[in-house]
Amino acid sequence: MHKIQVPEILKKISVAFKSAGFSVYLVGGAVRDHFLGKEHDDLDIATDATPDQVARLFKRIIPTGIEHGTVTIIVGDRHIECTTFRTEEGYTDGRRPDKIEFAPTIEEDLSRRDFTMNAIAAALPEGIITDPFNGIQDIRHGIIRTVGDAKERFSEDGLRPMRAVRFAAQLGFSIERKTLDAIGPALQVTAQVAIERIRDEFIKIALAPKPSIGLRCMEETGLLRLIFPELQNCRGIEQKGLHEFDVLDHIYFACDSAPPAIELRLAALFHDIGKPAVRAIGPGGEWTFHNHETESARIAENILKRLKFPVKLTQQTTHLIRQHMFNYQSEWTDAAVRRFIVRVGEESIQDLFSLRRADTAAITGTPAHALKHTMLDEFDDRIQKIQKEKHAFALKDLSVNGGDLVSLGIGPGPVTGKILNELLETVLDDPELNEKQRLLEIARLIYQKKFNQEMPVG
Repeated sequence: MHKIQVPEILKKISVAFKSAGFSVYLVGGAVRDHFLGKEHDDLDIATDATPDQVARLFKRIIPTGIEHGTVTIIVGDRHIECTTFRTEEGYTDGRRPDKIEFAPTIEEDLSRRDFTMNAIAAALPEGIITDPFNGIQDIRHGIIRTVGDAKERFSEDGLRPMRAVRFAAQLGFSIERKTLDAIGPALQVTAQVAIERIRDEFIKIALAPKPSIGLRCMEETGLLRLIFPELQNCRGIEQKGLHEFDVLDHIYFACDSAPPAIELRLAALFHDIGKPAVRAIGPGGEWTFHNHETESARIAENILKRLKFPVKLTQQTTHLIRQHMFNYQSEWTDAAVRRFIVRVGEESIQDLFSLRRADTAAITGTPAHALKHTMLDEFDDRIQKIQKEKHAFALKDLSVNGGDLVSLGIGPGPVTGKILNELLETVLDDPELNEKQRLLEIARLIYQKKFNQEMPVG
């Protein structure tokens, strides 16, 4: 007999149910994560009490989804979701049941859940486990398996295939063969799911310890072609040269090597997605991919908009992709390094270097942390040294502003901005010139020479 330790707050809540003659169980992720050895803050309970009966037991209730049998019990600052045992029938929209009926037992309630590892319950207050579908055994063996017939479970809810892949990526589990094989026939149901829900599941895949587990499952089952056909098109695009893998496998390795920040994982995922479109044969018979970073950024922007990612995240991601093919050489002058900082943006430098390290590691499948000292490390050192010198890298860092130029008799108008940009270029070449009087004199000369304007006297 399995038994888990029950949080004190649930013991207190269970007293109210028991005193009224109802049974109550801890269900969902909290029970699953107990057997995974993980913490889980969200507590969900299930009971044979109806929502109206639950409302009479507690002073503070939110009718979260009362039409589906769910209310939220508020105890202190904790919100605990409580759902009446239920069965479900008909899933016309491929997401929500057409009909819900309350059920008398926890076993019937668990039978409607998606995967065996999520169909485990702990009776309150004792913590005694009910596990009718051997979910604990599947957790111990690292297996994701649907409750009952996989085709039925996936036809009920088109998001479940993505959830299966997400759990595989997050936990490093294998999807049981019948469950995996049932994903393909359910793709038309998945296609009906709101793109925002698909996106949210995919974010969890992208942020998993090893995203390639989920990505390869998506490819095998057809989910990749459904959601990211542009990525699927990278399969079989050979690169040769230093590369050991085709474009898609290279992308998988890059994702695994990138730090777990969503803009970096997305940039790694899409950094070479434009290669199929620009591939050409070079003079020596080798494949070339000129300007693939520009095409990749364009395609990535379209994908991120399609999946309704936030505008700022889309801009961050595509900026990294567009900049990832820089070609630093030791011969670069400090002025060239400063111009690179301006072009990329100080706030994006380290993210860009993380992407480049992941890209480099993925050429051979070497973990990024195992890369030996490279030109990138030298470049990073130079940039950090120059940044510590506190030079001007933006217009706001100049010792003069638009108002100073207007006082000099320049502008206001577009000419003011043009001259300020030229002053920044001047200071990038020679930081010592970033002094107000010297810049005003340079501005006067630029105005006279480039705009053929005489400065007012006195």
